[in-house]
Amino acid sequence: MAKPKVLVTRAWPDAVQNRLAGIADAVFRNPDTPMTDADFMAAARSYDALMPTVSDRIPAVFYEAAAGNVKLLANYGVGYNHIDLDAARSAGITVTNTPGVLTDCTADIAMGLLIATARRIGEGERELRGGDWKGWRPMHLIGRKVSGATLGIVGFGRIGQAMARRAHHGFGMKVVFHNRSRVAQDICDAHAATQLDSIEDVAAQSDFLSLHCPGGIETRHLIGTRVFDAMKPGCILVNTARGDVIDEEAFFNALDNGRLGGAGLDVYQNEPGLDPRFLRYERCVLAPHLGSATDATRAAMGHCAVDNLEAFFAGDTPADVVT
Repeated sequence: MAKPKVLVTRAWPDAVQNRLAGIADAVFRNPDTPMTDADFMAAARSYDALMPTVSDRIPAVFYEAAAGNVKLLANYGVGYNHIDLDAARSAGITVTNTPGVLTDCTADIAMGLLIATARRIGEGERELRGGDWKGWRPMHLIGRKVSGATLGIVGFGRIGQAMARRAHHGFGMKVVFHNRSRVAQDICDAHAATQLDSIEDVAAQSDFLSLHCPGGIETRHLIGTRVFDAMKPGCILVNTARGDVIDEEAFFNALDNGRLGGAGLDVYQNEPGLDPRFLRYERCVLAPHLGSATDATRAAMGHCAVDNLEAFFAGDTPADVVT
């Protein structure tokens, strides 16, 4: 059987690319830049499979053009809101993702953003690097205590639970959360976490609110005016989920009226196009989508995507089928 012809849309770790090259007729784009609509339309007619990432913007017309040619979108990443699942299904294209392998690193960076925002580390580093530090003094860059505070979590899947473990067992935080479905009591007990009926209920109790829900139409602007108005004044928001989960207009209003005390953000609604207003707020710690950016995790994501591709073209059901 001939090797499948596969396009990898962005650069991956060398070890994973080398493995893929051994099992597929693989094309690795160079330079490592986003594909254009024209690139995707050419790919629709030329490949058996594409291996896209969350940064890809797949045009709507791709799917109809790819029908009968492209058989698999083996996504590199757990999130797949950049893929039109209905259109893929109609075109007979299977979609897979890479869940599980980035849980710990994403929870790690969420906790890091929480601490950096609470303790004003970004502000302090900018002051020091700018040569403006005047030395220790009692009221300099006073922040918020993390240990013993209340953490609210929106979305209690793998990453939300990993965040709860770090918060409670590492920092003695009280944990409350909201999840779309009921979570088994033994899971709540294992994380010393209490499920509440609404996001507003969680926001009202939280000193810190961390988002770990999926992206997509159902969660677009989930964190909007109602949630910000329900917040305990001065609450700090952390987002390592998806940028469009936050209504950015409501977010800036909450910063301006003091309802929101600061934010640690790794994702943005129109990334990499950042709303310039983010840069006005010293209380925001801004990271460039680094949630899974460790050598081990990025390699594991790639191997998971290759596992799915290998299984599919061997005639087996991939472990991580989305549709």
